[in-house]
Amino acid sequence: MKARILLVEDDSALAQILTLHFEEGGHEVFHAASLKLARQLIDEKQPDLVVLDQGLPDGRGIDFLVSLEREGLDMAVIMMTAQHDLDLAIAAIQAGAFDFIHKPITTEELEHTVKIALEHRQLRRQVEELSTSKAAINDLPKLLGRSEAMLNISKDIALVAQSQTRVLITGESGTGKELIARAIYNHSRCAGVFLALNCAALVDNLLESELFGHERGAFTGANSRKSGKFELAANGILFLDEVGEMTLPLQAKLLRVLQEGTFERLGGTQMLESNARVIAATNRDLAVEVKEGRFREDLLYRLNTIQISLPPLRDRREDIPMLVEGLLERICRNEGLPLVSVTESAKALINQYAWPGNIRELENVLTQALLRGRGAPIDEQHLSLPSPSGAKSTQASMDTPLSLDEMEARHIQFVLNHCSGHKGKSCEILKISRPALDRKIERYQLAVKDKKVKA
Repeated sequence: MKARILLVEDDSALAQILTLHFEEGGHEVFHAASLKLARQLIDEKQPDLVVLDQGLPDGRGIDFLVSLEREGLDMAVIMMTAQHDLDLAIAAIQAGAFDFIHKPITTEELEHTVKIALEHRQLRRQVEELSTSKAAINDLPKLLGRSEAMLNISKDIALVAQSQTRVLITGESGTGKELIARAIYNHSRCAGVFLALNCAALVDNLLESELFGHERGAFTGANSRKSGKFELAANGILFLDEVGEMTLPLQAKLLRVLQEGTFERLGGTQMLESNARVIAATNRDLAVEVKEGRFREDLLYRLNTIQISLPPLRDRREDIPMLVEGLLERICRNEGLPLVSVTESAKALINQYAWPGNIRELENVLTQALLRGRGAPIDEQHLSLPSPSGAKSTQASMDTPLSLDEMEARHIQFVLNHCSGHKGKSCEILKISRPALDRKIERYQLAVKDKKVKA
């Protein structure tokens, strides 16, 4: 990772050694022998990282650091000093320094610290970019709908948004559970970020690292320290999607964070704190999962302070026209395409179909239709759906209510068939990990090729 580095050091020999070392690594390096020149170079060069000595001719590095933090400048700072002063080290970290290094130092030691500091800064920027701006969710009503069921849910959103209460959002896969979580964030007083994590999309060790972070050397490939979602969410909202897929050992670690507000990075010993508000979602009946020993009862109580249940799309068909409009606007905006219309025959087919995959399936079908249509109005032939007669028979099959497991089994089989049994492509559409897909295939006795569901 190449960066602009400012060395604030009055020892010219040390500054020259460090400058040559970092320039050989591809970095752009500037040197200041005083705080006055450092101030000037920060304004002119806007460095990514500052290596700041404590003792300088015109002042103390710690005072300069405090002034930089007050300005809220976007840069990482590493403090250096020849003094072995614990109070000074604590003060530097509290003032915002990424790390505190005692002299004499080696170039290898400083290079390692610089590498971690730059990665941390990049990750923080990614968090800021990924977090949802509250002013940028103007299309939420169109993506949620205005049926009576959704209007009642909107009242629940308004109530829970003003508190720090944990919320459990339930509903079939693809019903828009993350949209509800984002709506809660959008209407809350929360000043932090919104981060989402799909618990079904990662294997155990990666999921644990994503949640809690890891230290360098914690496992093979862990070449540097990484902050987890609980650390990055800080005072914001952490949305845990498909929490029912989490294994029992990870459930125990999640329970500890919810109970005590503390956790450790994978491979670490330092106790960290998190004030992140957790909103969880699942397509499973967690009460049944508890009875069958797959989910901790105490964790369910911690997560399920307030529950919001999302109805499937087939039970709120009056929302489909608005959802089509909102999804098309979002897809076209994201893909840089002009907005297209939908023919009456295509609308009829869309309205008749049962949508076992709910809003997620609708979005996938519309995305494919846009690409097939190449800018033309979306018509029947652009939709990857059964013919009108097939749609009617599909709808007729919905007259007998199905359980969530039966609906999930049918939808997974539909995706497997659509992808001709290709598990990798199926995982991308379903947004789950390969092990999670294999577990569901085994659980529901699904066929990998075009055969009927046995579940």
